[in-house]
Amino acid sequence: MEDRQVATDATADPGSVWQAVERPVWDETEQRMLDAAAELIATRGVHGVTVAEVARNAAVSRPTVYRRWASADDIVRAALLRGAVGILDDFGTLATTRAELVRDVLRFSELFRNDALYGRLLEREPEVFTRYTLQRIGTSQRIILHWLAASVEIAQRGGTVRAGNAGDISVMLLLIAQSAILSHNTVSALIDESHWSTELWHALDGHLRP
Repeated sequence: MEDRQVATDATADPGSVWQAVERPVWDETEQRMLDAAAELIATRGVHGVTVAEVARNAAVSRPTVYRRWASADDIVRAALLRGAVGILDDFGTLATTRAELVRDVLRFSELFRNDALYGRLLEREPEVFTRYTLQRIGTSQRIILHWLAASVEIAQRGGTVRAGNAGDISVMLLLIAQSAILSHNTVSALIDESHWSTELWHALDGHLRP
C-alpha cells in the first residue's frame, strides 16, 4: 500500500479535496460495454466475460472493445470500478462526525453486499472478489480511501475522531469493512444480520473513537 496521498492537506478543506479527486468517466459506448460485462458477471461469473461476448452483447466490434481495454481482465476491473464509484455516488455530503462516518461505512457495506455485481461475486465467487479487491490496491480502493480520509479529517477537526494520520486511519477502516463484508456469508449461520451490523458498528466506532 504505497499510496499515502489519501491523507488530506492539513490546510485544505477536506470536502474540496474530495471533490477534486479525479474520478473515471466513461462515454456512452464504454458504458454500454461495461453494462454488457456487468450482466455477464452477474449471470455467468467472471470467467464468462470475454472480449467476444462483451462485443456481441454491446453490439460493437471486438476492435472497439480492444481500443478501450487490452483484455477481458481489464474489462472486469473497469466494471468493478464503475460499480464502486456508482455506490459512492449514492452518498451526498461527507460525514462530519464519527457517528455519521460509521453510519456511512455501514451503509456502504450494505449497498456493496446488495449490489448486483459485487453481491454475485461475494455469494458465488468469493475467491474472485478477493483477487480483484484485496490482493492489490486498485483505483476503486484509492477513491474509497480518499472519500474516507476526507470524512475522517472533518470529524477530527470537530473532535469526534481521534488524532492521527487520516490516510492511515482510513486504510484500517477500509480493511475492517472489507474483512466484514467478505466474511459475512461465512458467518451468517453464527450471527444474524442485526447483530452483525451492531458488531461491525462497534468495530468501526472503536477504531475511530478518541
